[in-house]
Amino acid sequence: MNNLRQDRTLVVALAVRNQGSRLYGKPLQNLEIESGTTILENLVTCLKSVSCIDQIVLGIAEGTENTIFIDYAQKEKLRFIVGDEIDVLARLIACGDEVDATDIFRTTSESPFPLFEYIQKVWDQHLVTGADATFLDDVIDGCGFEIIKLDALRESHRKGSKRHRSELCTLYLRENVRDFNLQKYKVPPELYRKDLRLTVDNPEDLVLCRAVYKNFIAMAPRIPIPKIIEFLDLNSNLISLTQPFTEEGYKSMYIWNEDEQE
Repeated sequence: MNNLRQDRTLVVALAVRNQGSRLYGKPLQNLEIESGTTILENLVTCLKSVSCIDQIVLGIAEGTENTIFIDYAQKEKLRFIVGDEIDVLARLIACGDEVDATDIFRTTSESPFPLFEYIQKVWDQHLVTGADATFLDDVIDGCGFEIIKLDALRESHRKGSKRHRSELCTLYLRENVRDFNLQKYKVPPELYRKDLRLTVDNPEDLVLCRAVYKNFIAMAPRIPIPKIIEFLDLNSNLISLTQPFTEEGYKSMYIWNEDEQE
């Protein structure tokens, strides 16, 4: 694998902003009030612990309300860029250009519990298959991620339309599967629970994630998703809190038809 890795750099590009119609400032919401540990902090600290990740760069949206993320990046000694609020794809590309990345690791900054155990495995598959993008899709909402060649993101931005130059950062790839080498990484089916969500879009999501963090604080930031599933199954009241949002959340998740790819 070391030979395949030669001259490749995997960089986390985290798009961040404070705007949000349902819950303001999602990445900076506290998972734990007393310590002040935020969603973003737990996510960043977890990703820093993964050996195949070379750097983390914040893609901060323009606007005075987002300068707090500049303060956070400077405090944590993270590189950052500031770019267009709507064109998230451009911000991801700028993050990669900032540190000469070859490949971008993408997850959402309001999802505190990534499936960290699989990052190395997905990166290995991405390298072995020579993929333009490798997706870990079929997993609990908020736990998945994508690894994409920076050149593929550039092509998406250049050839795509306005709707592709948005937070739908890999939509152009998924709509043009014959033009790219796209791969999926499959995880055990028990990790794909459509009755659960571990991303924070609503106050109820935050209540659930805070309860998870409190229960597993001794394991933070590397809290295993199977442990979280066990905990939630024993606390159905938490599942019920977020039930109104699960169906819509999974409907909006990316899909692509593997049968269309040659």
